[in-house]
Amino acid sequence: MAQHQARKRFGQHFLTDGAVIDQIVQNIAPQAGDAMVEIGPGLAAMTQPLVQRLGRLSVIELDRDLALRLREHPHLDVTESDVLKVNFTVMADAMKTRQLRVVGNLPYNISTPILFHLLEHVAVVKDQHFMLQKEVVERMVAVPSTVHYGRLSVMLQWRYDMEMLMLVSPQAFDPPPRVDSAVVRMTPYANAVAVDVRLLSELVQVAFSQRRKLLRHTLGRWLLERDFGEDFDVQRRAEEVPVSQYLALVQVLSDQA
Repeated sequence: MAQHQARKRFGQHFLTDGAVIDQIVQNIAPQAGDAMVEIGPGLAAMTQPLVQRLGRLSVIELDRDLALRLREHPHLDVTESDVLKVNFTVMADAMKTRQLRVVGNLPYNISTPILFHLLEHVAVVKDQHFMLQKEVVERMVAVPSTVHYGRLSVMLQWRYDMEMLMLVSPQAFDPPPRVDSAVVRMTPYANAVAVDVRLLSELVQVAFSQRRKLLRHTLGRWLLERDFGEDFDVQRRAEEVPVSQYLALVQVLSDQA
């Protein structure tokens, strides 16, 4: 079969470094029988060592030519689709599990939408291991009062315990991306604070809309429009507010509604 050329429109950068692949698989620690889904398996560089340990693996691939190749593998269940259209809850039901393990070298051009899409199905996820742009992972795991702390930090730290596992240089890929990469582990909290997700998302988006200004110019006005009568310090910047305080604020707003 002809050699596959990476397609820019799909954000394809194929992982080719064997040592890096081995290290990622070790971090994932797949066990026989795990219900695992790989997003964007590409040329199956990570797929093969995973399936050897699992016995069977489900994969999601948008590229028609790659999906055709993957279907030739006897131990893969191939879903040819845009991952943003995949219902992971339905997939988990079909696999008879509430413990999906999701992995992948995510296309960097749509990595954030994929993360938010998976957030909607977090109830059926055991853990997630992703290769992402290093800057995105830094934003995911950032602590308050740092340059990387923002909307993505709050929205994901509400629901996941996250850890940057390793850095990966552009030379580990073909073609090499123009950015450094990193691998992150995301483990859903068993007892996450129950909040209105849409309200949290709106609140955090407003708070970080002008991150250099004090919150009284952004979130303060937004709270006034909702006749918020409780005490919340808006004489600070959005990046200074810990995740727990954003969650508490949303809970109070929900109670007042």
